[in-house]
Amino acid sequence: MPLLWIIASSSLWLMADAQMKIPPETVQGWAESFGKQIAALSTRYSGAKLLQKKYKDIEDVVRIEEVDGAELVKKFAEEMEEMLGRKMESVKRLADAAEDADLYHEYNETLEFDYFNSMMINKVDQEGNPVMLGGDFPLEKNEHFNKLPVNTQMSDIQVPTNVYNKGPDILNGAYMSEALNDVFIDNFKKDPTLTWQYFGSSTGFFRLYPGIKWTPDENGVVTFDCRNRNWYIQAATSPKDVVIVVDVSGSMKGLRLTIAKHTINTILDTLGENDFVNIIAYSDYVSYVEPCFKGTLVQADLDNREHFKLLVEDLHVKGEGKVKKAMKESFKILNEATALGQGSLCNQAIMLITDGAMEDFQGVFEEFNWPERRVRVFTYLIGREMTFVDNVKWIACNNKGKRYYTHISTLADVQENVMEYLHVLSRPMVINHDHDIIWTEAYMDSVLFNSQAQSLLLMTSVAMPVFSKKKETLSHGILLGVVGTDVALRELMRLAPRYKLGIHGYAFLNTNNGYILSHPDLRPLYKEGKNLKPKPNYNSVDLSEVEWEDTEEELRTAMVKGETGALSLDVRVSVDKGGRVMFLKNDYFYTVINETPFSLGVVLTRGYGEYIFIGNVSVEEGLHDLLAPDLTIASEWTYCETDIDPAHRKLNQLQAMVRYLTGKEPDMECDEELLRQTLFDAVITAPMEAYWTALMLNTSGMDEGVETAFLGTRSGLMRTLRYTGIETRVAKSFLTPTDKQNIFTLDHFPLWYRRAAEYPAGKFLYYLPRDDTRGERIVIATTAVTVTVGKRTAIAGAIGMQMTLDLLESKFWAATAQPNDTDCSDVEGVCPLRCDSFDIACYLIDNNGFVIISKQRGDVGRFFGQVDGSVMTTLIRMGMFKRVSLFDYQAMCKMNPHSANSARPLLSPIYGLVAVLKWFLSNFLLFLLEFNICGLWHTDHFADAKASFTVSSHKKNLDILQPCDTEYPSFVYEPSIKETNSLIKCGRCQKMFVVQQVPESNMLMLVTQADCDCSRQYPPITLEPKEAKLLDPAAHNASVKCNRMKSQKIRRRPESCHAYHSQENAKDCGGACAISLSAALFLGCLSVSSLVT
Repeated sequence: MPLLWIIASSSLWLMADAQMKIPPETVQGWAESFGKQIAALSTRYSGAKLLQKKYKDIEDVVRIEEVDGAELVKKFAEEMEEMLGRKMESVKRLADAAEDADLYHEYNETLEFDYFNSMMINKVDQEGNPVMLGGDFPLEKNEHFNKLPVNTQMSDIQVPTNVYNKGPDILNGAYMSEALNDVFIDNFKKDPTLTWQYFGSSTGFFRLYPGIKWTPDENGVVTFDCRNRNWYIQAATSPKDVVIVVDVSGSMKGLRLTIAKHTINTILDTLGENDFVNIIAYSDYVSYVEPCFKGTLVQADLDNREHFKLLVEDLHVKGEGKVKKAMKESFKILNEATALGQGSLCNQAIMLITDGAMEDFQGVFEEFNWPERRVRVFTYLIGREMTFVDNVKWIACNNKGKRYYTHISTLADVQENVMEYLHVLSRPMVINHDHDIIWTEAYMDSVLFNSQAQSLLLMTSVAMPVFSKKKETLSHGILLGVVGTDVALRELMRLAPRYKLGIHGYAFLNTNNGYILSHPDLRPLYKEGKNLKPKPNYNSVDLSEVEWEDTEEELRTAMVKGETGALSLDVRVSVDKGGRVMFLKNDYFYTVINETPFSLGVVLTRGYGEYIFIGNVSVEEGLHDLLAPDLTIASEWTYCETDIDPAHRKLNQLQAMVRYLTGKEPDMECDEELLRQTLFDAVITAPMEAYWTALMLNTSGMDEGVETAFLGTRSGLMRTLRYTGIETRVAKSFLTPTDKQNIFTLDHFPLWYRRAAEYPAGKFLYYLPRDDTRGERIVIATTAVTVTVGKRTAIAGAIGMQMTLDLLESKFWAATAQPNDTDCSDVEGVCPLRCDSFDIACYLIDNNGFVIISKQRGDVGRFFGQVDGSVMTTLIRMGMFKRVSLFDYQAMCKMNPHSANSARPLLSPIYGLVAVLKWFLSNFLLFLLEFNICGLWHTDHFADAKASFTVSSHKKNLDILQPCDTEYPSFVYEPSIKETNSLIKCGRCQKMFVVQQVPESNMLMLVTQADCDCSRQYPPITLEPKEAKLLDPAAHNASVKCNRMKSQKIRRRPESCHAYHSQENAKDCGGACAISLSAALFLGCLSVSSLVT
């Protein structure tokens, strides 16, 4: 028995030790043979040698200049300053016209005036007559306004659903502001690049030019209120520190708490990134809505405001209200911020939201706020109870003696009453008559525009307050509204043309707060289902989160301070949708844009952007070649300005360029330098058309599967020839206008152009496009073309060809099979060796480890570490591949719905039905009780209730995404290691593999033993991003989010501050709406409520 065991054990050991021997010299021969074939194929069908020769021939007649980054950023900034200055001048003219119109307008309580209401225009009743406030309002699609139907001869007015559109304030304001129509039109004539111009009235209406047809939401409601827009709020007030104090004692239950939450959210909506905020809840004790923010103020950017809103939803009532402690804590926060030089260092305010105040609170104000009364206190009395009106009013009116308090009885009252505090804060500025011009952060107007393409455009707005100049109301400091205009950031960035910045160069803008205004790496959108949506923090992405290699934040600090200078950074840059990495040396040049809170940065990459070559040809010669059918130019670039003259707006860039060069439009503004270079490139690349066409006509000599030849130059010129028709072509979308990755855009050069620059000129780089759809199995081969003058070399362009994967595979499998009659006498190992053997696995991978060819088609396009973790792990250990960590501070991660929202469980169907019925009856009776005429026109509470029921019933089933920080790997081949082989011990077997570089390419041939499974010992290596985590992921995520949200990074505060004026009218101290209750209705309400309950 022991003998049998010994024999069996020996047999198992022999089996485990046995392995296949793959001859490295055989694989080397395959790689060399395949490399020669594929290089010849790529060279032939691209015509790369011919194009390189053409540029070589003209080296004696061109010059290469070094790009001066400091001069470039200065020039771009001056042009941007001029452009933005024209917008400011337009806004000033609007402000002057509005104030003059108000000065000579006498308010008429009984005024009747039919204005064009943007909701009613072009509507008719059942008899075919125009509806009230409607009428005939001609609309015509306009290229300048994103092809929207507009009326450039007239403005019209939008009124929110919760504002009575024929109230005397609205009618008087509409009548008075008719005077702006002529100014709108005149501004547009003086500056045809202007987009939307508008006047937002303090009474709620919004006059917009050009006039449009306003589209309500699916419920027929217009929620847009201009007074909530950031441009209005920033122009109407100076920066402010706000502490919101909310009563969550037992008496605040039910509708009162709902109103309180809505009030908090409405206050939050009135804050911007120059403001600071915190929220305190109190009952028997004081607690912070966000414990992380205890004792401090945080910047009121979009991310923080949305975070607060989520937390406010989870407030619950309990105990007795002790307002004294809460007020003390609020004053301590504000005092400490001032002492430390934090916060806005301007206005300070406490917003008290309560249903009553019974304590002796006078001592708190004596200790912390009197006699200076530096902090303004605004009070909001919630509910219909009038018992504590005097107390709440006293708190407001005795802090600076001229503050505002209000009584909010229903959800319908919230919007109008909250907005009043802005008018109080604006009084010092109004009395001083200081017209501060403000610029907003980047934002998307998804409310104004109902089409996705328009609503997802980033823009900034310039705005200015409009004051009453009437002497009799001077001490009241009456704010009439705000005028403004929008600037699409894409249009602004056109002033930093791509061709001057090189292949990897770019320009970017950031704000005084360090937030990105425009950057090619800013990703403000994410995909939810099939729809693109703005990320919650899309406009509060910090410069340090995009330029994350700036670990010391030197660049950020200098730009936020408005300095002019330069610095260099070694950076890792991801390309091809984050799958690949490049190592670049970037030179950063930066300066401030005067009269704005913005700074401009320009990046030039050494080896790519530091030199530019300049050639010259005659217009006649260039025009001839420019009109070739295979030639296109970058449609998003500005060769000639087509937006100034309305007659030019339907011209594309090539048409405009031709009309200018032929003298048909001699006054058109064109970029002479870019035109000259484009003509030169057109002439030099012209022979490629004939070369490609000759190949295509020689059908017998064509390799099946070669589909496209293409080239591009720094001037944005592209030439393309399709060797196959659309019917048989695999790559149907490649190089089409929808293929943004592979054409010149405002943000980047084509991917094949950028990748060609990584590799020596003349050597082809091969890759599979990493598309979301796997239908088009194609391979791109691309190489750079250079020009050398003296010791300077500049990249003139890139050229390449596109083939099907089937063609490359046929060449590969043919090259990797030894015939059966091979002489194996001197070969140590398997011979003949064939990749089509069942026990051999052969791969072709690129320099980032992505599989180009495999027997298993499902492996193609995947990272090789996912296919075979054992071999990839060994290659990394041997140094043939290096792991590189990349970081994404704009990621969106799935989160657990239970941790994201601590909402109470869904109610049972019967209880839910009863709750809906109770809510409807209660609000209906409250509506009847409401005496305030404004309330008749408020439907927000009905819409809100509907939204709350639909959200709670559907939201839980969706994957919730939230902003997060992720780290993800990329892998890079070390080209100094040409070949390697090794054995991998995997339990009972040993796996051999051989890797050989394919000459003159970025590809590797990998042959490995297929019948030895190492997956248990070596798990797959994935490229999946992971959240930056410590030992305790939950604690770490909370800590990271907390630290980021409350961080007080260096920022440049707005230059002006208007916190107080001695002439403010002390008698104006708000007041509650008078309410008259019907006893019968009140008793009926109680009876029905009790029955429903």
